[in-house]
Parts: sequence; C-alpha cells; structure tokens
Amino acid sequence: MTTTLLRTAADLHARARTGRRAVVMTMGALHEGHATLIRTARGIAGPGGEVVVTVFVNPLQFGAGEDLDRYPRTLDADVELAGRSGADVVFAPSVDEVYPGGEPQVRVTAGPMGERLEGASRPGHFDGMLTVVAKLLHLTRPDVALYGQKDAQQLALIRRMVRDLNFGVEVVGVPTVREEDGLALSSRNRYLSAAERRTALALSRALFAGQDRHAAQEALRARAREVPATRARAEALSALGESRAAADAHAVATAVPGGPAAVRAAARQVLDEAARLRPPLRLDYLALVDPSDFTEIGDDFTGEAVLAVAARVGTTRLIDNVPLTFGTLGAAS
Repeated sequence: MTTTLLRTAADLHARARTGRRAVVMTMGALHEGHATLIRTARGIAGPGGEVVVTVFVNPLQFGAGEDLDRYPRTLDADVELAGRSGADVVFAPSVDEVYPGGEPQVRVTAGPMGERLEGASRPGHFDGMLTVVAKLLHLTRPDVALYGQKDAQQLALIRRMVRDLNFGVEVVGVPTVREEDGLALSSRNRYLSAAERRTALALSRALFAGQDRHAAQEALRARAREVPATRARAEALSALGESRAAADAHAVATAVPGGPAAVRAAARQVLDEAARLRPPLRLDYLALVDPSDFTEIGDDFTGEAVLAVAARVGTTRLIDNVPLTFGTLGAAS
C-alpha cells in the first residue's frame, strides 16, 4: 500500500479522518517486532481506519553515556517496512517539531514505579519516555495506541499515565516477537557480534527456565488438589516425573511447591552460567514482579506477574521478560 511520510503535526492534522486511528510509536530501525505491532494496528483500525507509525529518536530518554548518537536511523527502510505491514502514514517529526524552543520545562514524572528496575538502572529514562509519549498522543490524536510487551515496565507506565491523567485513548499491549533462537527482537541486536549474540541468548534461556519451572509447579499444585492427602496423593505426585517427587513423594505431597523463589532460582542458574562465558553476560537485574507496580512478589502471591531480566553483553544492554500467572494451572505465554 502507499504510505505517506509526514514531518509536521499540521500536515497530519490536515488529513481527512474516517474510522479509527491506531498509532504505533517507534524510535525507528524497524524490524519484525515493529511489523507485528503495525499489522495488529491494521487489524484494529480495519479497512476504513488509519494506521500511523511514529518514528522519533527521543533524546529525553537517553542518559549520559547511552547510545543516542549511534542509535540506528534508517528512515527510508522504515517507511518501506511500515508500508508493507499496513501503515497509512509514517510521522517522522524533527526534534524541533516535538520540542519547540528546546527541552520542555514541564515534563511527566513516572513516580515510584519509574524508579524501579529500568528506572534504577537508567535514572530519568521513564520521565523522558512518558513525556514524549504524552506529546505524541496529543500530536497524533489516536483512538488506540499499541506498544510491545517486551518493554513491560514501559507499557505498564504508559497504561498508568493514560489512566491517571485521563487520556482518551485505548492502550493495547502486543506480545514479544522473538527470533528463531529465542532472542527477543530489538533494534540493538544489530550491535552484537556473533560471540556476543551467543552469550545474549542466556536472557531468553533464563526466562524460559523460570517459565518451565513455574509450569511444572502449577501442574504439581493442580494434580495435588485432585487427590486426597494420603498415600495416593504422594503416588500421584511422584507420577508427574518431578525428580524431587520421585526421590521423596511424600515430602513433595505435603509441602508447598517452590513458588516464586524456585522460579527465580531456575532463571538465576542460567544467568550465573552465562556470567562465566566469553564474552560474559553482566547481569543488571533479574526480577519477578507485580505488573501493577513492578514491586517484587512474595511467595504467597497469586495472579499475574512478570519475570524480567536486563543485562549487558559487550557494550550492548538488552532487556527481556515473560508473563506468568500464579495460582492457576500453567504459565501464561
């Protein structure tokens, strides 16, 4: 389809609107993860609606020493990919268009949730992110805005801002897209050498190890509820094939499965091994958190959670996460 490149909000506002407008915000260097967001937006907007993709490298969310200057800028390729994926418009404003008169004196503050995990590692990052998201929502005036779940803390903060400040927009999260080897798609993956990429795979392997441990625990819980607290219960637990159950079925039958602590331990083991690789993985954080506020969950937690990791390989910093649900059978995918 023909995709129009616009540089100013005035040009965007001059377009005739019919149906719903869906917006996908990016910093460019588009890849298949962005394409999935755009295709999802196309489905939401429908044939009579409009999909707008923003391309803007926001200086406010880069801290001192981060990769603002070397962040890839590939606008021609971005417009082509956006068009193939179903975008009607690529809105690529200049810094002066978004921040006329220089950096804004009034900004959105992320609050306590913005000081945890990514916020602790990158002070001020979420204030800058929310400020530009608020501005782009005003500039693009969408009915719905889509964001990837790979940036889980960002998505949670955007949802909170939209709710707390009464933005009239629906926020949709789209599941993380991964490469065949499991690495979450990111514009920063292109910085990795072949050896660094092999080490970086530990992020997704750690998350999947935690996810698998969680699924086994939830299956154990469900099976335990199906039989009385008797010898039959121990035998049923042993039949699940858990090594601990096979070694001591009665102990497993009468004990509470490992819960969040076991999930963290399974993921941590993979990351500890990756720290001994060459090149090594340097862990920033591994956290199992409540997505409503990104605080660590306790062992008695039930409900939705996020297992999140951030690490550096070489000079490249990568993040990833998987959603989990405690208290019901199986892990969320």
